[in-house]
Amino acid sequence: MVENRHQALGLSDDQVLEMYETMLLARKVDERMWKLNRAGKIPFVISCQGQEAAQVGAAFALDREKDVIAPYYRDLGVVLSFGMTARDLMLSGFAKAEDPNSGGRQMPGHFGSKKLRILTQSSPVTTQVAHAVGAALASRMKGEEIVTFTTFGEGSSNQGDFHESANFAGVHKLPVIFMCENNQYAISVPVKKQLACERVSDRAVGYGMQGKTIDGNDPLAVYEAVKEARERALRGEGPSLIETVSYRLTPHSSDDDDKTYRTVDEVEEAKKKDGLFQFSTYLQSVNVLTEEKEKAIHDRVDQWVEDATDYAEAAPYAEPESALLYVYEE
Repeated sequence: MVENRHQALGLSDDQVLEMYETMLLARKVDERMWKLNRAGKIPFVISCQGQEAAQVGAAFALDREKDVIAPYYRDLGVVLSFGMTARDLMLSGFAKAEDPNSGGRQMPGHFGSKKLRILTQSSPVTTQVAHAVGAALASRMKGEEIVTFTTFGEGSSNQGDFHESANFAGVHKLPVIFMCENNQYAISVPVKKQLACERVSDRAVGYGMQGKTIDGNDPLAVYEAVKEARERALRGEGPSLIETVSYRLTPHSSDDDDKTYRTVDEVEEAKKKDGLFQFSTYLQSVNVLTEEKEKAIHDRVDQWVEDATDYAEAAPYAEPESALLYVYEE
């Protein structure tokens, strides 16, 4: 008999099906964007493929009605879990006026929504980590019972922004969760050339916080770790550093040729551990995901992606004059 892990974590069958659907939606939006880019219809893609399990597992462990998130550019799974839609993401990809993130002003992957409590990010990597710590400090000062959650790649864990932010959060025991999505490569630099320590989570002890490394292909393991970190934060026990280990299945971006620094065989081997398919297999094994339900989910997600693509492609671009808005007094 297969162990029913999600029920042991307090998750219902409907919740894990929603998790699977969100992971699948992130994957299919991402795949469609690559096709649109290669067709010359959108300028740039930076991918989430291979990291959806960690992203969705973590997001579902948060309070998606109250908590604040500061995601990084690959986090389609996180922002979809927090209420963004396939249409929102496609509008961003096409840089249309209705793009809810920036009105078409930012590159894709620069998420932001006041309504959904998604902190707007900037292009320099790792700056969102400092913003998350600032938001956590503000929530503490206002007496709010919320947690701030921020994500970044293992390459970002080598930046000063991360270390200064982690130190400040540790000293003040702020309610913030740092989640490093270790996908093995910082653009072309493999993790073995990035870290002198064995794990990113080993750095937690230097800042007086709990550190943990989790299988990033297992959304339930990530859910459990983030849920525990959130509870610790709310009890006033300070921040946590969670490292999720997965693999970036695509090139760094649509402008990158990953064949110059890794082999096709390496990528194909990593695909065998893809969290999306592993979670599907688990749900089937505990009789939650039947063949009929899986087909229905795929059909529904495919339709969302089709509708989002059609809408965004036909939507108007921003007026050129609008580039002057929100810069000075306007």
